[in-house]
Amino acid sequence: MDVVENVEQNRFELSLDGGTALVAYRRDGERLVLIHTEVPEQFAGQGVGSKLAKGVFELLRASKRKAVVRCEFLKGWIAKHPEYNDVVDG
Repeated sequence: MDVVENVEQNRFELSLDGGTALVAYRRDGERLVLIHTEVPEQFAGQGVGSKLAKGVFELLRASKRKAVVRCEFLKGWIAKHPEYNDVVDG
């Protein structure tokens, strides 16, 4: 289970057995504004959101892109994972 970017739908996805977790974004020049995280209810509390968040920030770092974090879940996650601050822009 790896996080992939679905460029056509402006989101990152993590396929699960029975659903898809996602982070929606909009483009702002070279940056991506992360606006919403969604985890299927049956997977709540199982670390899926954290796995998704880590995958998103790893993909952004690998592609040398920056993120503007507007999603409350991701704001909380990044506060606990300062090792990804290099990916965050504003």
